[in-house]
Amino acid sequence: MTEKKQEEYKVTWKGWLALIILLISFSGIFAQSTGPWRALDFQVLTGQFGKIADGAIFTGKGGIGARDGFMFALTLFPTLMFALGCVQVAESLGALRAAEKLFRPILRPLMGLPGAAGLAFVSSVTSSDVGAVMTKGLVEDKMMTDDERTIFVAYQYAGSAPVVNTFGTGAALLPISVLPVGVIIAIIMFVKILGANLVRMYLYWQAKRELTTGGAANG
Repeated sequence: MTEKKQEEYKVTWKGWLALIILLISFSGIFAQSTGPWRALDFQVLTGQFGKIADGAIFTGKGGIGARDGFMFALTLFPTLMFALGCVQVAESLGALRAAEKLFRPILRPLMGLPGAAGLAFVSSVTSSDVGAVMTKGLVEDKMMTDDERTIFVAYQYAGSAPVVNTFGTGAALLPISVLPVGVIIAIIMFVKILGANLVRMYLYWQAKRELTTGGAANG
């Protein structure tokens, strides 16, 4: 590798700092904080819509069909635009190269994914939308293959955004749950990783089968 290439792929302190800030923001660890650290949380920075009347936002209540779906899609724009803006700024500072170095030893043996998927991996814990958009960007930038995307989608789709949905949608069931919240989230994560590896095994079997079939046909 030439000196120019080495300089291009060198991770500076700015890249590591940008990665750390993004990981803290997307992980949601300061979401319930009452101090100034709460300002680092992605959901807090995204904010919320104001109420118009009777606790309803601009989308209203009781909508159905395509029109209600369209209004719901509008509510996703601020989150996705803000997330993509943060990622683009962090990427310009070298955060994705830092993520590749940090997460490769973890994600490659765990699910066969590149280290560059680390940010999407962390963000998918609290937001399925942000994780999906970041995954799409990785594929378009040729940082993730089609098979790796299939495995990653299998991981994200099952029990998506486990932290937010456990405390949000499943909040009513937490008081009667026989397990602590931490154990519940750990089980969800285990099943998500298990499902991703089942898809990984199937893709490996399918590729091996096609190779064997193609070799037999050529022979």
